[in-house]
Amino acid sequence: MTPPRALVTGGAGFLGSHLCDALLAEGYSVIVVDNLLTGRASNLHHLRNDPRFEFRQLDINLPFDCGKVDYVFHFACPASPVDYMKHGIETLKVGSLGTLHALEVARKYGARYLISSTSECYGDPLENPQKETYWGNVNPIGPRSVYDEAKRFSEALTMAYHRYHRVDTRIVRIFNTYGPRMQLNDGRVVPNFMKQALRGEDLTVYGDGSQTRSFCYVSDEVDGFIRLSKSTEHLPVNIGNPTEFTILECAKRVLAVTGSKSAIRYQPLPQDDPKQRCPDITKARTLLGWEPKIDLETGLRMSLEYFRQASSELA
Repeated sequence: MTPPRALVTGGAGFLGSHLCDALLAEGYSVIVVDNLLTGRASNLHHLRNDPRFEFRQLDINLPFDCGKVDYVFHFACPASPVDYMKHGIETLKVGSLGTLHALEVARKYGARYLISSTSECYGDPLENPQKETYWGNVNPIGPRSVYDEAKRFSEALTMAYHRYHRVDTRIVRIFNTYGPRMQLNDGRVVPNFMKQALRGEDLTVYGDGSQTRSFCYVSDEVDGFIRLSKSTEHLPVNIGNPTEFTILECAKRVLAVTGSKSAIRYQPLPQDDPKQRCPDITKARTLLGWEPKIDLETGLRMSLEYFRQASSELA
């Protein structure tokens, strides 16, 4: 029996590469397309001898076709603040043109389609926790808008293809995810704190550290993706950990796990930085039978060796 064939755009990135591992473990064959703007080929090196795996370096902002596929997982997009601030135009292009071309592949082959969206669609929210029905509080022209609006547009385009072309679509709104293969310099909370703690540097906390995030370990996150891809739900679904931490609490957990004696240094809060971020996962629990299993401290310990090695290589 021929295994189902999955196309993963942005599969050389942190989340995309873990998704590839999970799909192969589920019996899929996987083709990854990535232009390596922010993804890393090294994230996929362990798959290079698997006959069910193929990598193609190409730019999905141009029309592309890798042959018949049964699933399209659209994960291509700079996702960290450092990356999307540096590559703002590219971020907007992949959210629009890249999403269009990925949807066209799904439309051509009648493939199931899942797009990775983001909790950033909620902006600096006026409700907490955030339900999928909340429309958000987003600055459409601020410095973060290149990412926020790219994702909001990609959701609108995905729903349009579902409504007008009957493409079998799904939308996952991802909350803060962490784990091995994250880039140390990408500006996200966990790799930033881990790098600083392991190098004995002060941990940088923006504002007074009272702003909140929820942190989901990567294996839990990917399990949610797989479950959603097999469902019949077309509207957005939050996949994230509903346990809320202040940034200051997260810094203290990192110090405890690493055994670091680093101090905490405070800097001004960046413009439009969300004050709260916590998912309501009632929908994921009800429809998918999904909820995270790994708490923050356990996940940090599971990630420690990777961050230790990555930190030593960066030195």
